[in-house]
Amino acid sequence: MMEYGIQLYSIRDLLRADYKAALDTVAKQGYKLVETIVVPEVPAPQVGAWCKELGLKVSGTHTGAAYLTPDVLEKTIADHKAMGCNLLIIPGHDISTKEKVDGLINLINEVQPILEKEGITLAFHNHSREFLPNEDGQIVYDELLSRTSIKLELDTYWAYNAKQDPVALMDKLADRLVAIHIKDGNAEGHGYPLGMGTAPVKAVWQKAKEMGLPMIVESETQTPDGPTEAQICIDFLKAQGE
Repeated sequence: MMEYGIQLYSIRDLLRADYKAALDTVAKQGYKLVETIVVPEVPAPQVGAWCKELGLKVSGTHTGAAYLTPDVLEKTIADHKAMGCNLLIIPGHDISTKEKVDGLINLINEVQPILEKEGITLAFHNHSREFLPNEDGQIVYDELLSRTSIKLELDTYWAYNAKQDPVALMDKLADRLVAIHIKDGNAEGHGYPLGMGTAPVKAVWQKAKEMGLPMIVESETQTPDGPTEAQICIDFLKAQGE
């Protein structure tokens, strides 16, 4: 049986009201992997204990660059170990100018070897903007590919929204990919649950299966609510077969 994951941002309405109930909900829906977001009120050891109790694995975290600075890096590492998580994904960053891109790249190159020594892989999650010129004309995804060795979590919908072919990108980035976000929406940037938009989600699913890549759902609109969207998405995935 294939194991699917969910980025907990998808159910942030329930997550912020009752973290354990949110985890219990996605476990009962059939998700096996979760990507966490920072909820300061819930300590990492508690998240790890709940996931273990519910049969979930923390497959990755979305952790902003602010949590990678020298004053907090030690705690960030400890939190990942407490959750049994060995993948830290930068979920996005201000890359609007060359100066800001340089700062991000310098941070990545400084922190990545430290994390590797602790058994933690550093990765980057894209939106559309990394494929489009910033204020200084840079294509930031190309900058990351050429100037760092960071691993990648390809958000296939945002790549599609930036007029990229996500399946071709998966081939191109094969050696750098650690996971994908499988997500649907239209070409104008409005998200939908899987199977309800125009993104090539069936082709993405097939390619991810062939490549053995973890498929993480991120469905952002909470229409009518997060758990309902999450259910629609996993029903779609299960319908693709094994």
